[in-house]
Amino acid sequence: MLMAYQFSQESETRFQRLIPQFPSKRSLILPCLFLLQADKGFVDTEGMQYIADRIGEPVSLAHVHGVATFYTMYNKKPVGKFHIQICANISCYLAGSDSITEHVCSKLGMKKGETTKDKKYTVDEVQCLGACGFGPVAQINDKYYENLTPESIEKILSELEKEG
Repeated sequence: MLMAYQFSQESETRFQRLIPQFPSKRSLILPCLFLLQADKGFVDTEGMQYIADRIGEPVSLAHVHGVATFYTMYNKKPVGKFHIQICANISCYLAGSDSITEHVCSKLGMKKGETTKDKKYTVDEVQCLGACGFGPVAQINDKYYENLTPESIEKILSELEKEG
């Protein structure tokens, strides 16, 4: 029999510290989704059900699912070791984000929205990374890269390759 999802020990400790900080139980959904993603790498139905159960009434799976799918910062599927998210919103697009996406995909031999066979890279276009004055912008895992050019993204990809 498969074991149902549970927070890791570190995430459970963080969850216990969060409880008294949020007078409204619904407010726990966002940080709990981050804990789930930290543990599993993505947010799935099993984990969302676990969060709904842990928070309890008035939070349902449907409510947790609604929150998780509203925000782009939660991965809804497994991603590679390096999750490359390139902003495609109007400011970044006008600054050339489409050429950055094309360059990255060409270099990695993939299409946007895919993960490489070795599970090392996932490339996604996202709608806003909140750095409109510095486009084109990409977020790779938790780090932002601004004012991208084909040359600068090439250097970033080389550095990622060295990391493994």
